[in-house]
Order: sequence, then C-alpha cells, then structure tokens
Amino acid sequence: MKTIDYQALGSRIRCARKNNHLTQEQLAEACSLSDAHIGHIERGTRIPSLETLVRLSEVLCVSLDWLLLDSHSSVEGSLVSISSAIRDKEPEKVKRFISTVKMMADNIDNM
Repeated sequence: MKTIDYQALGSRIRCARKNNHLTQEQLAEACSLSDAHIGHIERGTRIPSLETLVRLSEVLCVSLDWLLLDSHSSVEGSLVSISSAIRDKEPEKVKRFISTVKMMADNIDNM
C-alpha cells in the first residue's frame, strides 16, 4: 500500500497554482480557505481534507490523481503547464496549436 507524500502533494499544488498565475491568496479565496492554510498545505505541514482536495483540483484545473500520485506528475504536470500557457491566447492560435499537437501525436512513432 502506497502512502501519500504530503510534501510532494504540496509541491504539486504550488506548481499548479503558479502555472495558473495565482497567488496563495487568490487560490485561498477561490477555495474558501485562508491563505495561511494554503501555505501549510503547500509546505506539507497540514493534511487537506478530501473536500479541500476536490476544490483545489477544480480551481487549478488538475485531476485528483495528479495531485495525489507521484507517478503521474511528469506527464500531467506538462499538460497543466501547456494548458495554462495557452489559456489566454487567441482562439484561432489555440486551434492551430492543438491541430499541430494532434498531427505530431498521430506521427509519434515516426519521430
């Protein structure tokens, strides 16, 4: 049975928060928590409730498994970074980007 590494969990929450260009205060407000509590969660000194984890995952646009499981962090973390990087771009540019990525994915075995 695998145990949860709360410091790693906090690091992933911090990473997702920064990728979404949020301060601790902004994340706390969006989740109806105090910024001090967010700070403790990010440092791994407080264990968040399931309800808090669900709120964090919704606000940060990440899955619960990415927050909880180390094994998914590199791929999911990259997807979170890409998602936040294109979030505020022009819709046409985002469509072209996604089309390009799909084309590359379809040909990944040829790379």
